[in-house]
Amino acid sequence: METRPLGRTGAEVGVVGLGTWQLGGDWGDVDDERALAVLEAALDDGVTLLDTADVYGDGRSEERIRKALAARSERPFVATKAGRRADPFEAAQYTPENLRAWVDRSRRNLGVDTLDLVQLHCPPTAVYSDQRVYDALDSLVEDGAIAAYGVSVETVAEGLTALEHPGVATIQVILNVFRRKPLEELLPAAAARSVGILARVPLASGLLSGKYDESTTFGADDHRNFNRNGDAFDVGETFAGVPYEVGVAAAREFTAVCGDRSPAQVALRWVVQQPGVTCVIPGARSVEQVRSNVAAADLAPLTDAELADLERLYDERIRQHVHDRW
Repeated sequence: METRPLGRTGAEVGVVGLGTWQLGGDWGDVDDERALAVLEAALDDGVTLLDTADVYGDGRSEERIRKALAARSERPFVATKAGRRADPFEAAQYTPENLRAWVDRSRRNLGVDTLDLVQLHCPPTAVYSDQRVYDALDSLVEDGAIAAYGVSVETVAEGLTALEHPGVATIQVILNVFRRKPLEELLPAAAARSVGILARVPLASGLLSGKYDESTTFGADDHRNFNRNGDAFDVGETFAGVPYEVGVAAAREFTAVCGDRSPAQVALRWVVQQPGVTCVIPGARSVEQVRSNVAAADLAPLTDAELADLERLYDERIRQHVHDRW
């Protein structure tokens, strides 16, 4: 798999990683056996970056990664996130004491002395400009608790604010065919500062797989059911903030552009070839999904005509439904 430098972390990672939110919760039940099979398939097929968070299943995702890596001699780069164990709308919770406690808990969950990367997990907007938070993260680097830190953001403005702080090594942001705003300012600005970009929600919560229609239902414990209106967390995390019915209709047109290729693979290939992207981090709930995602790294780049068709699809079907703040 093609590799790229992950910002200022010093690591080289494959262009397709694995997001592990679904191995913790909020995507329906994934038992231990299936979670282990997903992780092993990803690692066997060349994935070198795993993305997780301390709140995915209240630490279950991190713990499953630890168990999967226990018998392996080579360890992938593991990026975790911290901050949502506090009330995510209380900036005052992001104290040095809490940050250290959250980091120490992730170190235990993952079974390591030093975390490869800790990302602030979509905190209140004010946190991105709070120098005391970055000072606390710098102290954790100095102490060897973390090797590097970055931020996970909901908005372009939050990412641009984070870039003003020299210690930020990476930015994680929603980016997909239906969510293009980061291409305009954030990715060029990050590239100019040698900051890595991790692209999440690349399939718009599965919309871009082409497998859903208006009659598709999701379980009560699946965020694609309970968070469609942003009742639990930012609505942009679910179907990239696009109303479901609008997204399903647009996904049909997207599938037509894909021709005989897998829509999911084309969607991932689109992200990978955007200038400034380091790694795309799709989730997977089965070995088959993992292998399909990894194969997207070898797909031929989309042509200029196909890229123009997808931009036109966004302009005509999606743009009017995308919230201005994104």
